[in-house]
Amino acid sequence: MTINKLNAKEFVDEWVAAWNAHDLDRILAHYTNDFEITTPMIKVAMDIDTGTLKGKENIREYWAAALQKMPDLHFELVDTTESIGSIAIYYHSVLGKMAIEVMFFNAENKVYKVLAHYN
Repeated sequence: MTINKLNAKEFVDEWVAAWNAHDLDRILAHYTNDFEITTPMIKVAMDIDTGTLKGKENIREYWAAALQKMPDLHFELVDTTESIGSIAIYYHSVLGKMAIEVMFFNAENKVYKVLAHYN
């Protein structure tokens, strides 16, 4: 499946806006119920060696805690790249870090897997 440029741009704009609004339901609407995320932030915050969480409800708890801990959270988009069935979002993240999130999409254009990278 290919995400066309218009849809990729719309997706990323909405994704950034949802995070900047701190609207957890709106954020989670982009993902499948069984999605998986791997990020060093999970390893640090939750002491999970793999840095991986699976399932929307588990990730909801993690993100809810993160949003509460960082009330000034604000993402600033730098660029987006895309491939077959995936996109990479490059943005200014939290704690002065730059982030790249690679998101993999199912046929319904919902994210089922995320790999997050930070400097």
